Amino acid sequence: MTSLKSRIHIPEDVLYHDLNGEAVLLNLKSGKYFSLDAVGTRMWTLLAENGQLEPAFQAMLKEYNVDEQTLNRDLIALIDRLSAQGLLIVDQDSISYE
Repeated sequence: MTSLKSRIHIPEDVLYHDLNGEAVLLNLKSGKYFSLDAVGTRMWTLLAENGQLEPAFQAMLKEYNVDEQTLNRDLIALIDRLSAQGLLIVDQDSISYE
């Protein structure tokens, strides 16, 4: 189960392109792609910069008018969805089972 303690990495065969504040992700190996709105793009950028969910979560809390519970749910849902598409990998060794 993904948590804020999880670490992530982006596979080498995943391309990212920002299109005026919105992003398109493409897995070259599988051919799967995913588009992100402006908020999703910001989440992706923070995750790519940090490789961890917690710093991305904390930055988003400061930047957006959102409560912690909603942001936590939305961030985990995005990670799980991108992971299912092979667009990022959750490091299983870093996951805490609470």
